[in-house]
Amino acid sequence: MNYQALHELTFLTMYLAAGLATFVIGERLIFYVVTLRRARTLESLLIADGGNAAQIVGGLESSTSIPAQALQRMVDARQRIQNRHDQEDISEAIYLSLKAKLQHRLWMLDTVVTAAPLLGLLGTILGIIETFGALAKSGISDPASVSAGIGTALFATALGIAIALYGLIFFNLFQDRVERIGEHLRIIILHAGLGAKNGE
Repeated sequence: MNYQALHELTFLTMYLAAGLATFVIGERLIFYVVTLRRARTLESLLIADGGNAAQIVGGLESSTSIPAQALQRMVDARQRIQNRHDQEDISEAIYLSLKAKLQHRLWMLDTVVTAAPLLGLLGTILGIIETFGALAKSGISDPASVSAGIGTALFATALGIAIALYGLIFFNLFQDRVERIGEHLRIIILHAGLGAKNGE
């Protein structure tokens, strides 16, 4: 078995995982910054206008942002609200459907965080097997090359852990952003639903 090729394939996979994590981090970072800003703005508008959601929706019809969708969906659903129980059910359904959009692509980052240390360990094992295979053929005639081979093998573990830590920092940051945006969405949905009681 060609352990060197497998060892190199493990490194290539880790580099691809780091690239995927970087892409997801960049895309989600922009998405969360923009969405959080829009959620805060829309929440402020609702509070300033005394919950006049129908009027605010008129100016947001072309918006595809998640906060605007939350407001639009609740305004559209208000005619189905007969009592407090209906309002709670509809609000929760809208919130859950939009929260799924907030968590889009985070599973990729979670997979990279979980898989990177395992790939690093696999790379280390394959590298050590390759080094011992070379030792079995030639003996310990060149200790420097043996040390270099083991060093390269151990680098795989270090790389895997580094990729996992890099991804984990942003994964936890994004989970916090999902919760913060979720809190604003709940307030937006609540204010939009209040109009059903006020006869808007």
